[in-house]
Amino acid sequence: MKLRSAMPELVGATEWLNGEVTRDQLVGEKPTLFHFWSISCHLCKEAMPNVNEFRDLYKDQLNVIAVHMPRSEKDLDLEEIKKVAAEHEITQPIFVDSAHKLTDAFENKYVPAYYVFDTEGQLRHFQAGGGGMKMLTKRVNRVLGIKEE
Repeated sequence: MKLRSAMPELVGATEWLNGEVTRDQLVGEKPTLFHFWSISCHLCKEAMPNVNEFRDLYKDQLNVIAVHMPRSEKDLDLEEIKKVAAEHEITQPIFVDSAHKLTDAFENKYVPAYYVFDTEGQLRHFQAGGGGMKMLTKRVNRVLGIKEE
């Protein structure tokens, strides 16, 4: 997915956990961070406290949506997804993407992966991998119009 691409429609979820949202609900008022993760991904679990901190810190300024992207047959177990989400305090909406519908729409191949969209629903930042929370924070702050010290 190229920068400035439009946010895809959020269709094809196997299930939504913690509430369902639509593209129309996300575009307009606040920027949105999509966070792709998988229950079999060690780096995802390591990054989760950072994502949660982010979600809590920016709760009034930023939408945060988790996308569970399975990497193997074992990752399709919905009860295990719910269990790991609870263990890692993922309280934001989770798009369970067992058929890779949203993953394909994003052209995503990685977990963890982060996509930041502005209020108009245009992609402003993408990054993948376990590190780089400082860079993600900078990009989110830029989209939010927060000046760095």
